[in-house]
Amino acid sequence: MFGITSPQPPTAPLASVSGRLVTVAEAAAAIRQGRVLWIGGDETLLRQLPTGHWIGGSIPYFVAQDGGETSRERVFCSELPPSIATGIDIRFYDLDTISRIAVEAPENGFTILLIPATSELHLSYAQNAPGYEEMFLKPIAGWVTGVHLDDLGRSHPVVYNGKTGEASRERGMVMHVALRPEKIAQIGIVNTFRQGNGDTLVFNETGFTANRCEVNGVERNFAEYVREQKIDQRLPLVADYSGTMINVGLQRVDERGDEVSFYAPVFKGIRYRFAAPVENYVEAFQSAIPKLEQPVVFSCNCVLNYLYSELEGKHTAHMTGPMTFGEIAYQLLNQTMVYLTVEDA
Repeated sequence: MFGITSPQPPTAPLASVSGRLVTVAEAAAAIRQGRVLWIGGDETLLRQLPTGHWIGGSIPYFVAQDGGETSRERVFCSELPPSIATGIDIRFYDLDTISRIAVEAPENGFTILLIPATSELHLSYAQNAPGYEEMFLKPIAGWVTGVHLDDLGRSHPVVYNGKTGEASRERGMVMHVALRPEKIAQIGIVNTFRQGNGDTLVFNETGFTANRCEVNGVERNFAEYVREQKIDQRLPLVADYSGTMINVGLQRVDERGDEVSFYAPVFKGIRYRFAAPVENYVEAFQSAIPKLEQPVVFSCNCVLNYLYSELEGKHTAHMTGPMTFGEIAYQLLNQTMVYLTVEDA
């Protein structure tokens, strides 16, 4: 199942592309050299890349070598260090097969998963992933692909299978990585939000939009409630899952209608509160980033953290990666940084 075709020795070694925004030509050269990559970029750029050992997803927001940057001209690459892995497996997963993602992952390794935003798979994974067989026993990290915020409603998020050159708006893209026996993968998250002391909100339907909700047991128009309470829309809804805080970021509040859109689904019957205000969003986020002794193999962050922390031109310590429409650390997260390290077992 797991096996990497040995790349031909390059005639002239390339500089590392890992953790960097690079041109299409530079990414293509790395692919042809046989490097194993996870790539984020505008769909028009991903479409130009040759086949090889890579998977990709659409997004134009990044924190890279020069700090935060919005780019439709370059792609972001993360590279699998060949010294830590014994093999990879690249494949699509759909609604019928996604529940087997952990079962089919290597016994010692990790999985990178990319899902197109607002697809049926996005909702299904968000709702059902915690119950998948062997979930939480094998590291699964990844992100939800997106588009430029100016293109919402006009462009569609996609994922790319670099092995075949095939794109999809509905399926998830996976790379399973088998590690050497002496290595082990670990997933970490950075979430600066906690539940506030405000009203308890319960939704009567699961989905990426909501019209109605119960506010302290009384049914209300949710958009009207947000406007009436002058809610700071940078603050997500937060659910407390036995001490683990799971965020749902607000994407849009219809100013004339009665619908609120989210970056992750709200779930029927779950008790939410808006997050407690953060006095200094930028400072709180930066101070929460851990100092790690081992290198970060994969990292992603939420596009809302990118916007609200004003990360354009700013660095996030040793964490680089795409700024996404959702983050995956086993299950779907929102307004959260996710990172993966590989260390000695």
